[in-house]
Amino acid sequence: MIQELFNLKDKVVLVTGGTHGIGMSVGTVLGKAGAKICVNDLSEEKLDEAKKEYTANGIDAFTVLFDVTDEADVDTGISKIEEEVGTIDILVNNAGIIKRVPILDMPVDDYKQVIDVDLVAPFIVGKRVAPGMIKKGGGKIINMCSMMSVYGRNSVSAYASAKGGLKLLTANMCCEWAKYNIQVNGIGPGYIATAQTASIREGGHPFNDLVMMRTPAGRWGEPEDIGNAALFLASDASTFVNGHILYVDGGILANFGYVKGENDL
Repeated sequence: MIQELFNLKDKVVLVTGGTHGIGMSVGTVLGKAGAKICVNDLSEEKLDEAKKEYTANGIDAFTVLFDVTDEADVDTGISKIEEEVGTIDILVNNAGIIKRVPILDMPVDDYKQVIDVDLVAPFIVGKRVAPGMIKKGGGKIINMCSMMSVYGRNSVSAYASAKGGLKLLTANMCCEWAKYNIQVNGIGPGYIATAQTASIREGGHPFNDLVMMRTPAGRWGEPEDIGNAALFLASDASTFVNGHILYVDGGILANFGYVKGENDL
């Protein structure tokens, strides 16, 4: 049955940084599909608040404190998941940061921090979970990429560098692990309406006007749009989809020259 393709009952899922925004939406959608959701963060307070929100959605999330950029800490945290929940079937490398600073003004340490969180961490976490997937006979890895994996924009050099690298890391993970029945894909969110983007969506902010003009769908994406894409890539419906980046962007990459009104003649 079609419904069974998207049934994640008893699958163990780790969503890094799954305490808010896109990560929480992904965790919620996969949890409602039957998965056992595990999320990490650097803050006990954020983990406690996230657990309450997951519970309100009928999901008993397992929370664990660890730093995705620290290999030893990752090993400790994932070992705890394996002991208390089970071997990870689905990994969503979602944790990420962005620093909007022009290149000439950006300290090298800030650049390196973004690279560490957005690119090195998926390498560390992916490397840690893959052996368990291999032993189990398969698995799914979803790397949260970005539209910035294919184009640049003013003031996001570190973020774009990391996401471009993550796109190719996704391809290389596929090349090495597909033979073990592991599907490794990415999601490239467009402009999504989250708490983090509220300040640039409201009050007549010029960036909101830019997004509305340039996006053929004529709207910001919702976090659930990303969660639904993750469900496809986490499910049996995508067993022959590998090394692919699924851009969920309302069409902005398909026609970046689009201007609402001008192109509707």
